[in-house]
Amino acid sequence: MSDPFSTNNPYLQGNFAPWLEEEDHPDLPVKGELPETLRGSYYRNGSNPPYAPGANYHWFFGDGMIQAFHFDEGRCSHLNRWVRTERYEAQRKYEAGIFGGIGPEASPDPRAEGHSPNASNTHVLWHAGRLLSLWEAGPPYEVDPITLETRGIHDYGGAFYRERFGGRNPDIMTAHPKIDPDTGEWIGFGYSPLEPWLVYHAVGRDGALTRSFELEAPFPSMMHDFIVSADYAVFPIFPAVFDFGVMADTGLPLSWEPERGTHVGVLPRDGTAEDMVWFDHEACYCFHTVNAHVEGSKLIAELFTTPGAPLYQGPGAQPPRLKRWTLDLEKGGLKQEDLDDAPAEFGVIDPRHAGKAYRHIFTMGSVDYPNMKGQPEGFDSIFHYDLKTGRREAHRLPNGDCAGEPCFVPRSRDAEEGDGHVLSIVYRRDENRSDLIVVDTQDFTGEPAAIVQMPHRIPFGFHGSWRPAGGAGR
Repeated sequence: MSDPFSTNNPYLQGNFAPWLEEEDHPDLPVKGELPETLRGSYYRNGSNPPYAPGANYHWFFGDGMIQAFHFDEGRCSHLNRWVRTERYEAQRKYEAGIFGGIGPEASPDPRAEGHSPNASNTHVLWHAGRLLSLWEAGPPYEVDPITLETRGIHDYGGAFYRERFGGRNPDIMTAHPKIDPDTGEWIGFGYSPLEPWLVYHAVGRDGALTRSFELEAPFPSMMHDFIVSADYAVFPIFPAVFDFGVMADTGLPLSWEPERGTHVGVLPRDGTAEDMVWFDHEACYCFHTVNAHVEGSKLIAELFTTPGAPLYQGPGAQPPRLKRWTLDLEKGGLKQEDLDDAPAEFGVIDPRHAGKAYRHIFTMGSVDYPNMKGQPEGFDSIFHYDLKTGRREAHRLPNGDCAGEPCFVPRSRDAEEGDGHVLSIVYRRDENRSDLIVVDTQDFTGEPAAIVQMPHRIPFGFHGSWRPAGGAGR
């Protein structure tokens, strides 16, 4: 018999608590009418430990469970499956959560030794005919796009293994690659507390790894996301510095050192490590960027930043807010602008405009909780930012319900930018249940065009994406 889940850890309570059933719902009830143009699949990954985890468990460190919503002819089906990682199978063998969390009491379980900690819990993306489940610091897992059956580690035909970290090991890749809508190229990176601290990857439209090389960085930094335009890859090095000396106090090998400042590396996508140019900026932190484009000699990027440390911000911590960085590629210098004072995070765009000039951003946002710390319970709205007009609209959720990351689906292949539907998994707090809402961008502040009703809750999760019917597109 497995151990009981903690009743004291907030990340194991409420809608953070795991859902321990894998289920199939072949025809979910729908309030309203699903658009006929909505044909394809929406996937979302998230943290969902199958067994009671170790002390000081944090939401970021649970095992990946993918939710899939398949749409066709005005109907919607749903299924959820754990990603069968090496880590998951080891825990199933022992019927125990053998991987630790955050904090000085989170000592490792000896049974975890020799097993990869890759939880494959952060993102899920369709590229080159494969559905890939992504984690912060390891290779992706491939899963079946219809059944969610795990097919195993995707190592790009063996090309993703390197003589790094003391032997021949899987390379590092984070969960936030960017996909070029014109070339179909997948641009990714990895970071590590061990040298090499930073690695750049490019994967072609056909799914073959075409480039992978190391980059120099000022210091080893936790860099969850990066920024890509049509011509450049941008690497923000924040002063969240890897330091194994602080683990006894924090349980994490991270030290917040604001005196180091932020350093932003700009690499031509067709360049080499020697072509990286650096810009200096004040200390801050960003979990998620939005998009970037170039105008003349200026590289312009939107992202969500906070002035403090990630993961363990104390009293006085500020929530993330939307900013704009303008980097002068000719004269040097980085200028920051505040675009909004409302808490917002998990921004997405019309994927056809990735890396290009664009107008529309859709995010989780908070209207009623100006001092919330970025936790999912505080996101009471979905925001739409119009960068041309500077206007922000809010699709407000009722009764303290909580929004998940939005996913934008164009109305048609040739629709104008931002014309389509926004999907979000919403937690109904009063009912302890979840729905998937479908919001028409032509009536963004109005009632959802459709609400796909779930019979139970879906735990708070992280990132997801859309796969068009037939697997077309990206």
